[in-house]
Amino acid sequence: MSKTISAGRTPRIQIDSIGGDLSLVGWEGDDTLIKADDEETRFTHDGDMVQLSCDDDLSLRVPKGASVFINTIAGDASIRGVMGGIELKDIGGDLSMRDVNSVTLEAVHADFSLRGAKGSLYIKKADSDVSIRDVDGNVTLESVADDLALRDVRGNVSANVAEDVVMYLNPQAGNTYAVTAGDDILLVMPPKANATLTLSADEIDFDWKGIEGDEDATSRMVTLGDGSASITLSAGGDIRVSNRSDAGDSAEDFGNFAGVGMDWSGFGERISRRVEQATERAQRKVEEAARRIERKTRDAERRGRGRTALEIGRWGWDFSPKGVPMPSKPKAVVSDEERITILKMLQEKKITAEDAEKLLAALEGGS
Repeated sequence: MSKTISAGRTPRIQIDSIGGDLSLVGWEGDDTLIKADDEETRFTHDGDMVQLSCDDDLSLRVPKGASVFINTIAGDASIRGVMGGIELKDIGGDLSMRDVNSVTLEAVHADFSLRGAKGSLYIKKADSDVSIRDVDGNVTLESVADDLALRDVRGNVSANVAEDVVMYLNPQAGNTYAVTAGDDILLVMPPKANATLTLSADEIDFDWKGIEGDEDATSRMVTLGDGSASITLSAGGDIRVSNRSDAGDSAEDFGNFAGVGMDWSGFGERISRRVEQATERAQRKVEEAARRIERKTRDAERRGRGRTALEIGRWGWDFSPKGVPMPSKPKAVVSDEERITILKMLQEKKITAEDAEKLLAALEGGS
């Protein structure tokens, strides 16, 4: 289905639920364009209000001034160029946002990346990695379950993070930056930064000209320049403060930052690529397991196990004896890949539980 709706240049888009993935793009046009499966999509239109839901994937093109409210997304979502407010209650997959205004998120259950926001960002709960870059307003993160990568936030920052944190900040006078991390924190600022730092950690390392180190200190207060910005950091591991732009290059030597990623360009895209690569690896393993099972089947046939076959899917599994005594052989070990393939066939109802047992027995050399 492709449907064009005229709801003005600042429509209100309300999405109740999406069963698959969402692509939402703001454009210069005055119309709202809906692309989805006709049988899976329902919508109503009244003035500037457009309300819809979709049981599968949904693609939307809306005027840049649209405001968007979304209740639930089961899959992944990509949102860009929407300059009205965006509110999302719950998303099960990855969320990537670019060139937006203010954003409010209740729960993101996979990776989240944001690059370019004119307003503020609020996240109540993020269950995986979070990457944030180039935000004019405030950033508030109540709970991040994994790592946080943050750069170029011009408003206040408040974050509670379970794992590692990497921040590149240019502190603004009067702003407050309060971050708590379960593991390590790396803070990188310009050499002429003006801030008052209050730090608490297992170990505190200052890589900063004019600031003496204190190896035994687990808490420190340091004033840089006129101290006009307030930075409070608390880490369950270590804190490192540096004014070197390449400080992240050796971050893994200091803490666990290798998993955070120090090349800030395309961080969100790398998250998506990692997911795709993991999926491709899993698929290759399944295909290889299938080939191995087929090879074992052909080997069994060549050994003359019989002509009666159990037909399952696209494989013929030969179990019947020919009445000719066969020398006993050590029982073969079924690999994890082979087990996964058989279990996958069982889950997809291509075979029965009895068939699965026979397959495993055959692979192990049984009858």
